[in-house]
Amino acid sequence: MTDMLTAPHTPAAAQDPAARERAQREALKLEKRLCRLVGQAIGDYAMIEDGDKVMVCISGGKDSYSLLDILLKLRARAPVRFEIIAVNLDQKQPGFPADVLPAYLRSIGVPFHIEEQDTYSIVKRIIPEGQTTCSLCSRLRRGILYRVADELGATRIALGHHRDDILQTMFLNMFFAGKLKSMPPKLVSDDGRHVVIRPLAYVAEKDLVRWAQQRAFPIIPCNLCGSQENLQRRQIGDMLREWDKRHPGRLDNMLNALRHVVPSHLLDASLHDFAHLKATGAPDTEGDIAFDPPALAQTPAVVRIEAL
Repeated sequence: MTDMLTAPHTPAAAQDPAARERAQREALKLEKRLCRLVGQAIGDYAMIEDGDKVMVCISGGKDSYSLLDILLKLRARAPVRFEIIAVNLDQKQPGFPADVLPAYLRSIGVPFHIEEQDTYSIVKRIIPEGQTTCSLCSRLRRGILYRVADELGATRIALGHHRDDILQTMFLNMFFAGKLKSMPPKLVSDDGRHVVIRPLAYVAEKDLVRWAQQRAFPIIPCNLCGSQENLQRRQIGDMLREWDKRHPGRLDNMLNALRHVVPSHLLDASLHDFAHLKATGAPDTEGDIAFDPPALAQTPAVVRIEAL
């Protein structure tokens, strides 16, 4: 992903007024789309309310930079008042450029807090060499950020997970955990003390890549710890990117499906009372094919499954 963020701009394009104008139009369209989608997610799930203090977790990657950037834009025009404070956890990874984030945050005038905790040494001591450290690192980081939120008086903790992260998590749980479960856009934290929000829930990763390029964020690589990327997540990510390339709109449809769940047409008896279901003799407008578009409803089931 870092290669995508460092694609050079050709000098010819930079000198061509028509190309420059097209690039500016595209940048404006992208900004409007990002603000619209983030604003829609915030509204749909009541993520931010009047008087909130939002702690935006900044890692130095494209997602968290974009999250902070877009929230700042929305705050300037929002009908409710809320504060923003950026928080970075310096985990003492070798080679971590500790000056990059403070310099950037000062340059844009955002209040920030850098929390220094040597979780890197803890993870390296516990996890055998060659195994992925992400799970333990994430748990340690989460606990520290909850504590920092308490100390700062934050009422919301904002994370930079986007649409593709949500879909990847859904497939990981389906394939490897046997659960129909993903990342919620808003939740109460493990300790029950904080509200965690994901304002980028509707945003495609490819748009965040483009936005990071346009805004020239000072990206910090995420592999400083030397950990191998989670192979299963990478495979799911590759699958989704291939689908998106070959079938534009499919990922948006999948996200929309997560927003329109029909418990009676799944298999979870705790969500739908299958045990007491009986024929009434009356037509049911919510019956077998009521949820399918006509084109699908008239197609043999075996063909429909193969098409999907």
